[in-house]
Amino acid sequence: MTGGRAGSPRNRGDRTSGTRPTGSDAATAYRRSGRYGRGPGDQRRFSGYGKRGGGALGLLRFGAFLGILAVVVIVAMVTVARPVMRAIIVPWANGNPSALSIGFVADLVREDLGSKLTDPASGDPTVVMFTVATGDTPPLIAPRLLAAGVIADQRAFLFQARMDGLASKLTAGDYSLAKNLTPAQVVQGLIVNRIVAQVMNITFREGLRLEQMATKLLTVEAGGIDPAQFLTLVRNPPDSLLADYPWLLDPKIHPKGTSLEGFLYPDTYQVRTDPAAPTGADGLIRKMLDNFYAKVGPDRLAATSKIGLSFYGILTLASVVEQEAKLDIERPLIAGVYTNRLTPAVWALGRLQSDPTVFYTHDTLELAKIKFPQWIKYVFWAEFSSQLPDPLPAAVIGFDTYISKGLPPTPICSPALASIDAAITPNTKIGYLYFYAKKDGSGTTAFARTLAEHNANIKKYGKP
Repeated sequence: MTGGRAGSPRNRGDRTSGTRPTGSDAATAYRRSGRYGRGPGDQRRFSGYGKRGGGALGLLRFGAFLGILAVVVIVAMVTVARPVMRAIIVPWANGNPSALSIGFVADLVREDLGSKLTDPASGDPTVVMFTVATGDTPPLIAPRLLAAGVIADQRAFLFQARMDGLASKLTAGDYSLAKNLTPAQVVQGLIVNRIVAQVMNITFREGLRLEQMATKLLTVEAGGIDPAQFLTLVRNPPDSLLADYPWLLDPKIHPKGTSLEGFLYPDTYQVRTDPAAPTGADGLIRKMLDNFYAKVGPDRLAATSKIGLSFYGILTLASVVEQEAKLDIERPLIAGVYTNRLTPAVWALGRLQSDPTVFYTHDTLELAKIKFPQWIKYVFWAEFSSQLPDPLPAAVIGFDTYISKGLPPTPICSPALASIDAAITPNTKIGYLYFYAKKDGSGTTAFARTLAEHNANIKKYGKP
């Protein structure tokens, strides 16, 4: 029967017949189609949601791509533009140091300086003493640091000084700095390496000869000053030393080949004894020469005496006066006696006949027999009972003014300014030719025009 077969379960399950189920069969078929269960329809449903999710992910991926592209573009722009920015900003920052407080400006300057910020000035480990004066600032000391070999690039130093705030920490004083430091180490050195100077005073009184000064250095703990080196330098001053004192190159003031006898001004000198920056023998000599020029002055150096002595002759005469005079008021009179004896029309003998020149000759000969360290036991300028050798060695014969005419070849000591002035303007009006140091305790001198007057003074004022 046709109707029964069409409604059979077999036919209802046949989904290829093209017949659409109706009624209860339709509901059954709908349920079986998976609309309420997890059937093929369910798969199609989830498949549809998958297509809509794929679109959102695509948008995210596209956004990420745009972000990466933007970063690439920015990096490319910065890479290309940075040299241009540096070329503009660095010179501006050099003229406006305060701009270094801006981070990217400091970065550009640091980048421009490169290895200059990290390289040492040199490979020389020598330590030098650098002085910061009151009121000094990093820009003011930079050229001096460069000249001293402590830094190799001023810009690098000033940049590091700005970064480390050196301006507010810099104080006046002396600093020990090596020549092989980086800019950062130099800045730190100027903050922490301040030296507390170790100083001492050395006094050289009037009337000392060079050998006495060197002996004085043997008796004091003047660290950094080698007494033997001092003696060598003053006896034979090198050209490098003389070149710094042009007035010493004038033969009327200091004949070529002569010592510095007479030119080391008697005074008290402050010397540094700390190992980092000692004054040294050369430094002490320079202090004494500087003081000589400051005290004597160019006018006296250009002076000539009334008998035509050049300054060197004046200084030599002054050194003899220094050894004879006890009172300033008597210096011109003593200088007058010797000036008269140097005037042939007044003193035909032509010899000074000065006792101090004989003592100088005797001491020179005796010192040559003694090793330098033993000079501290020697008594200079003392009277002696023995006779001078006869004949005298050529090197000293000119200093014995009892047998040699005229002035000694060189000064015999460092005279005071009063003695120099007396030698420039001696008192010759009274015509004294003799003088005698009184032994009566007054410290004064008896002057005479004639030998007879002189002998009378010796008898009157001699030893009781």
